Order: sequence, then C-alpha cells, then structure tokens
Amino acid sequence: MGSAQLGSIIGFLKEKGFDAETIDGMLKKCKRLEGVERERASENWIYLSKIGINERKIPSVVSKCPKILALGLNEKLVPMVQCLATLGTKPGDVSMAITRFPHILSHSVEEKLCPLLAFFQSLGISEKQLGKLLLLNPRLISYSIESKLTQIVEFLSSLGLTQEGMIGKILVKHPFIMGYSVEKRLQPTSDFLKSVGLKELDIQRVAFHFPEVLCRDVKKILRTNFIYLRTSGFNDRQIATLVTGYPPILIKSIKNSIEPRIKFLREVMGRDLSDIVEYPEYFKHGLKKRLELRHRMLKQRNIDSGLREMLECNHGKFVLKFGIS
Repeated sequence: MGSAQLGSIIGFLKEKGFDAETIDGMLKKCKRLEGVERERASENWIYLSKIGINERKIPSVVSKCPKILALGLNEKLVPMVQCLATLGTKPGDVSMAITRFPHILSHSVEEKLCPLLAFFQSLGISEKQLGKLLLLNPRLISYSIESKLTQIVEFLSSLGLTQEGMIGKILVKHPFIMGYSVEKRLQPTSDFLKSVGLKELDIQRVAFHFPEVLCRDVKKILRTNFIYLRTSGFNDRQIATLVTGYPPILIKSIKNSIEPRIKFLREVMGRDLSDIVEYPEYFKHGLKKRLELRHRMLKQRNIDSGLREMLECNHGKFVLKFGIS
C-alpha cells in the first residue's frame, strides 16, 4: 500500500470533518481502512445517506465502525440492508438500527444473520417479531449463538419456562436480556428473588411478565430497594408479598417512585402499610394523575374505598362505580 493511497483516504476523512486524532483512532480500529480507495469510501458514504441515515449522523456511524468504508458495496452492504429491510415494519427502522449499532453492517448475511434468524425462529418467534427484536437491539447480531444466546435460553428453561413459545415471548418483550451474563447477572438476581421468599412459580412470573427485573444488579438496586422497604416498616413476609404481587418494586427509583407513594399513602390518605400489602400494584399507578386525583375526588364526597377498588379501573369505570358526575 502506497503513501498516496493512505493520503487519499486521510484527505477524504478530513473533508468529511474528522480531525487528526479521530482519523488516527479509526485507522487503528480498522487496519483495512489504510488501503481503501477514495472512490469506494465515497460510494459507501453516499449509500449510507441513500438508505435514510441522517447526514449529520453518518460521521458518528463511520467513526464507530470505520470498516463500513472498506466493505464492498454490492457484496456486503447492500445484501445486509436488503435483508434487514425485509424485517422492518416501517420506514426508518433499518437506518435507526444501523445508527444505533453500525457494526451490524460488517457482519455476513449468510454466516451471521441467517443462522441468527433461524435460531430465533426455532424459539417460536414470528418473522414480524424477529424484525422488532433485531431492529430494536441490533447488537444481537454480534452475539455468539453457541456461547451466549443458547446460555440465556438454557437459563430461562432452568427456571421452568419450558412451555412452547414461552421463551421466545420473553426475548421479544425484552431483547436486552440477551446482553447480560447468566453467571454474573441473571442467576444472582434469580437467587436473590428466592432468598426474599419468592417460589418457583413466582420467579417464572417475574421472568415472563417483568424480564427487566432479572437484568438489574442485585447489590446496587434490588438489595437497596429491599432494605428501603424494610426501613419503611414492612416485614420480610410483607416484602415477599409485595415483590410477588408487583416485582418492579425492586427496581423502581426509591426517591422518585417508592418514597413519595409511601409518604402519600401515610400522610395524605391516612392509610396503613398493610393496605399496600393487600394491593402491591399500588406502586404502578401515577402519583398525580391517578393517586392524588382519585383520592381527592373520593374525599370531597366522603366516600371510603379500598385501594384496589379505587385504582384498578380506567377513569370511565371509576366515575361510574362511585357515581361521580
């Protein structure tokens, strides 16, 4: 490779607004870039714009994955984009996925994308859902089926989620679960849930309905929330009931969500913590739009009501139930 060729690609990158430090980093990241002809780099750059990537975002895309400028347009980029386009449900899905994870373009359709799609289809995920899954979390294409994705599936199976199609539904609901380590994150979280009193069926419910709970750090979040609930006056058995009834209680913000709702229950509504134990989903309702508003409406009319009766319905049914005009 001659210095003229290297100078040509450096000149092209400078024209596109990259400074010397960024260019140096890109050359270190992708050795092939040194030998790329200006014409190919320009052609690929234009193609990124043609498929809908915002002109202002292309430099960011290219700096994250400089290899894009070195790949054959018709051999690599076009086939991948065309394949992804068949998975998209609306215009802009593909360009958004590429902007989010540019490395998706550096992978092979035959060697990586096709086996990945086949793997997900074997879990009962439909073609439409596949698109949602991959375009929402395009980083999936970089994961190994054998050493990463299969481990996640085996972990979920070990929780007792063996009914056909069940694991596929979890992955579609929360694709980001596949980015976590079973050993370092998912298993410790599952073990913690057992330690606070959840039974096997309870943990299955958490995994199926609230998979995001399994993805959070035990030390930083789950245990911190557990301790806060204890210091607020709940005993361990009550906390187990709370977590079973509304698992996100362990990952909600203490300052912005849990604390103000407990304070409102005690100080404004004049209720006891046992009322929440009977209705753990109290914590899912908006403080101002539902809790404060409905409490005020009932108080003005001197109407007594349990939390579930007061909250577990839409506004129309609430008004009808309590005869509010």
